[in-house]
Amino acid sequence: MSDSPADRSSQRRLRPAPLLFEPGIAEPEAEHFFDLESIEDSRELLARATELTLAFRAAAERAGEFQAIAAAQLADTRRFDSLSLEEIAEAADWTPDYAAKMVEHGRGLQRRRPLA
Repeated sequence: MSDSPADRSSQRRLRPAPLLFEPGIAEPEAEHFFDLESIEDSRELLARATELTLAFRAAAERAGEFQAIAAAQLADTRRFDSLSLEEIAEAADWTPDYAAKMVEHGRGLQRRRPLA
């Protein structure tokens, strides 16, 4: 078996599991999604579904910020292990153009919020 950096990279890049159930439930029901299917009152269902939608949007935005910061750190040529835009793009499943935008976004975030 080959143990090249490309092989190790592809092994590490596993896709996250889809959020079809609440974490911690051993065997999710086929149609179980945060217990929404059991809510009978339409107003309550709308409120809970909206609450979840907003929470997931906020989480996705925050995760995107961390992606951008990590991309900026990895692109920093002062690092001995810096990566090219193409390598960052491959690691994150982005195009090189999008990787460049994320690196710039990450640098902007770093200027506004210096990391400890």
